[in-house]
Amino acid sequence: MALKGVKNKKGKLSNSPGKIDITFLSLVLLLLTIGLIMLFSASYAYSYTYYGNSYRFIVRQAAFAVIGVVAMLVLSRIDYHIYRKFSWPIFFGSILLLIFLLIMPPMVSGMDVKRWIVIGPINFQPTEIAKFAVILLFSHLIAANYKQMGKLKTILLLLGILAVVCLLVVLEPHLSATLLIFSIGVVLLIVGGMKWLHLGGFIGIGVGGVLLAVLTGVVGYGSDRFKYWLDPWADPMGKGYQTIQSLLAIGSGGIMGRGLGKSRQKYLWVPEPHNDFIFSIVCEELGIIGALIIIILFCALIWRGFTIAIKSQDKFGCLMAVGLTFQVGLQAILNILVVTNTIPNTGISLPFFSYGGTALVLLLAQMGIVLSISRYSSIQKV
Repeated sequence: MALKGVKNKKGKLSNSPGKIDITFLSLVLLLLTIGLIMLFSASYAYSYTYYGNSYRFIVRQAAFAVIGVVAMLVLSRIDYHIYRKFSWPIFFGSILLLIFLLIMPPMVSGMDVKRWIVIGPINFQPTEIAKFAVILLFSHLIAANYKQMGKLKTILLLLGILAVVCLLVVLEPHLSATLLIFSIGVVLLIVGGMKWLHLGGFIGIGVGGVLLAVLTGVVGYGSDRFKYWLDPWADPMGKGYQTIQSLLAIGSGGIMGRGLGKSRQKYLWVPEPHNDFIFSIVCEELGIIGALIIIILFCALIWRGFTIAIKSQDKFGCLMAVGLTFQVGLQAILNILVVTNTIPNTGISLPFFSYGGTALVLLLAQMGIVLSISRYSSIQKV
């Protein structure tokens, strides 16, 4: 079903801002605070061993968190409609960055994948920008052509745009980001009013494309990940090592956990415990209870984000809020599923928790856009 804008008594969309959604803001800040605490707990042993400084990661992450919070609050006061003017430039910019990434040699030593662009002390993944670019462009195009969403040619146009991005990302290779971007596109099309018949074909093409990439060797590491997902003990000191250590950390935490700061697996057993597998340290120190509380907080954030979308004045704002919120929710779900070995290891970070300064700043900036949508969702009577 296509979305309908919210209008005031005179039948016009109101642009008068109101107050930001305090519940959403509080949830973001709470998750960020818990994430920083857990990052320090998970990283200090690794940081001291390899860098001689226990505070290396937390100091950097905290600095980026401050920058991100400032960006979030600033963007929350800017009318989100302005981003429509930059939807195509941002999209083409993200495409150029992805192409640049593929034609250049890996910029991070010791890595056989091309995911990072390094500029001095700053490194970032262009896929982070690509996610936002897809959300912004899809929101703009669907809102502008919502009456045509039942037509195949409109769906094919959007499919072509999404296919270009997914192809470039899968060639890095980065399956988890490909899955995330593809899923975001599908959700926005569903919310935008795509026919279920088109949806079935759309999903079929996407799943078929991923399987083809794995089977033909375009993503050569895919088959190994499936193999060691099913039986990580087939190579306990190699490709199954990280999964095994993650499961040991989760199991040793039990219901109540060992206590904050008392993880044993973070002492160089779980590889880089401050990154993708930080949730295993969370489970070990805080137990199932603590892990469930964090999952509940993520669920509450998703619920509040969707509530903001429903209350949005227009289709563009609604779609943006849905896309940005869904991105955080799906990324958290995928990370937790990987850490618990429910799905193959896809190399995806946990929002607000995993180490990564530029990614955190971009995430908080996007949360600022959601807050802007909530601010302008207050309909002013005239």
